[in-house]
Amino acid sequence: MSAIRLRIGYIPLVDAAALIVAADLGFTAAENLDVELVREVSWSNVRDKLNIGLFDAAHLLAPVAVASSLGIGHVRVPIVAPFNLGLNGNAITISPRLFAALESRADGDIADPKVSALALARVVAERKTRNAEPLTFGMTFPFSHHNYQLRYWMAAGGIDPDEDVRLVVLPPPYMVESLTNGHVDGFCVGAPWNSVAVDAGIGRILHFGCEIQSRVTEKVFAARESWANEHPDVLAALIRALAAAADFAEAPESLTAVSTAIAGRLGVTPELVARALTGNLKVAFDGTVRANDRYLMIGRNGAARPDPVQAAWIYAQIVRWGQAPLSEESLALAQAVFRPDLYDAAVGVSPPLGPGEAADGIGGFIGPAFNPADIAGHIAFWRTKRAGKPQLSVVR
Repeated sequence: MSAIRLRIGYIPLVDAAALIVAADLGFTAAENLDVELVREVSWSNVRDKLNIGLFDAAHLLAPVAVASSLGIGHVRVPIVAPFNLGLNGNAITISPRLFAALESRADGDIADPKVSALALARVVAERKTRNAEPLTFGMTFPFSHHNYQLRYWMAAGGIDPDEDVRLVVLPPPYMVESLTNGHVDGFCVGAPWNSVAVDAGIGRILHFGCEIQSRVTEKVFAARESWANEHPDVLAALIRALAAAADFAEAPESLTAVSTAIAGRLGVTPELVARALTGNLKVAFDGTVRANDRYLMIGRNGAARPDPVQAAWIYAQIVRWGQAPLSEESLALAQAVFRPDLYDAAVGVSPPLGPGEAADGIGGFIGPAFNPADIAGHIAFWRTKRAGKPQLSVVR
């Protein structure tokens, strides 16, 4: 029987690892699938081509999958996410000049996001007193953890991200150029673009995304709900191929092969890719390294299995930042995007998560534990804190 041909879109990021490995190292072929990976430059391109059927499936921002299913920011196209391509994987990178400004105003270790958020608030306040232009930060899409993690971090120091700074949308490959040209003072993006900025000497990694929240679904393998319902066997085969590829990508002995395959798709060196896969990142041009084994989680410790709690978290951020009103119906629709049932049917039920995972499934560095059954309470807590702005005290 001839192989089933599929077109799948992706953005050049390390968290497309399972998809790239599956297609380029034989895992989809083993499932009798002939996959063409189509590189795109922006998330709007990926979303639109998926929604109108030019792609059968896609590497997609998890919040975009939720927003598309809710009809927020674009036409409503229900999406299913039966596989997580990556948990975490982002970093906040800033210019050396801004890093020096934060360091000089920090009351404590600037590697602590509570400390850096308060230092940033002081810098913002000082710029206002001399009528300087607001600081500008790049993020990849309005519906993205890049956006939400920047906002979560800034708000912890009393900054209103909608009034006190500028947040602008930039495709991931354009982040470094924008920092080089001074169009932005910093950005939040996935690997390898933070490392590219560090190696060029024009950026300093301030925080890993996993230091803002310890466990968030960054990218999903997404398909239109209608396509998934029409092609259940093909979707199951894709999930099996991705699961096998994720396991392969996580194996230490596979690091060279995996880094080389991903680097070829991204147009960077394998060494840059290996940094992200191992969680050992050079954070400054002088060679300073920070290590965190949670930096990017591809398959280990239940990372690949969709979790509706993550969808609820995404929806809570959408509501918190005024992108949609709160409703029980929308929460249910958001959680229905993440499909552990499809994952379990294809690869079997995963064992429980191991020790060290956040009890609430998110692990925010500040604020109360997240309760997906009380989105209203979550929003009310943060709105109460925001009402006290400007505040230079840490939310406990």
